[in-house]
Amino acid sequence: MNEMTATRNAAPITADWRDFLALTKPRVMRSVVFTGLCGMLAAPVALPVPIAITAILAIALAAGAAGTLNQWYEADIDARMKRTAARPLPAGRIDAETAFQFGVGMGVFSVALMGLVVNLLAAALLAVSILFYVVVYTIGLKRFTPQNIVIGGAAGAFPPLIGWVAATGELALLPLLMFALIFLWTPPHSWALALLIRDDYAKGGVPMMPVVAGARATRWQMLGYALAMAAVAVAPWPLGLTGSLYGVIAVLGSAVFVALTGWVVAAAAPTPATMKAERVLFIYSIGYVLAMFAAIVADRWLA
Repeated sequence: MNEMTATRNAAPITADWRDFLALTKPRVMRSVVFTGLCGMLAAPVALPVPIAITAILAIALAAGAAGTLNQWYEADIDARMKRTAARPLPAGRIDAETAFQFGVGMGVFSVALMGLVVNLLAAALLAVSILFYVVVYTIGLKRFTPQNIVIGGAAGAFPPLIGWVAATGELALLPLLMFALIFLWTPPHSWALALLIRDDYAKGGVPMMPVVAGARATRWQMLGYALAMAAVAVAPWPLGLTGSLYGVIAVLGSAVFVALTGWVVAAAAPTPATMKAERVLFIYSIGYVLAMFAAIVADRWLA
């Protein structure tokens, strides 16, 4: 804890807007906004444009708040890892108190905005998503269990649910399946990266699955989650929630995902430098989840 306190209390260098933007994890924010928008567009109710824009803004701000508070709490871990050492807090460009106030302010404003302009259920889900990421995942799981990314994956699965509820004011089976898709996609996606940078995670003291259970066990668990994810991805089609456009894309896209995960298991590359299958799967997995959600929207609007 002394190292963590020292990191947070280091004298900051003057920050600019790019450092505050970096605190929000803009790459993650883009994905969150996209899946939230897809949940909204897949809903059977079309929101007025100003309200829809407000809802997406609230989702974006909530993602930024969660990312900021995550970096605030993990400044000591980030300082030990090569991949994250240049972030604003470990680099000393922003102090811990400023980051905390920035994150809390964004979070409170995003929930209030959603509740006042859109609806209370969407605001409640937005609040739960922030708290889940910060309290459950960042504080409660990340440092203590290799299941961190499994349970914590629920935080990233909320946006399509929130987008749907923002439009309709109620829950339904399709957005719950969209939630489940992201939840089950997260472990193979995240562990593909974790296998590639497992030494960095070990240096940071983060008990990611490859660090704790080893590469072989991680690969087999990735395949199990990929199979479950594929079943959930295809499910909306036979359940009559989507049409054949989405169904065909889901079947083909998921089959490739499972095949690539099988390649990861079969290749069993011993070092990150030789892990071609993991690199391909990680890159493909990003495009896969975006394609699935885009296909749900296209199926809805082109039907």
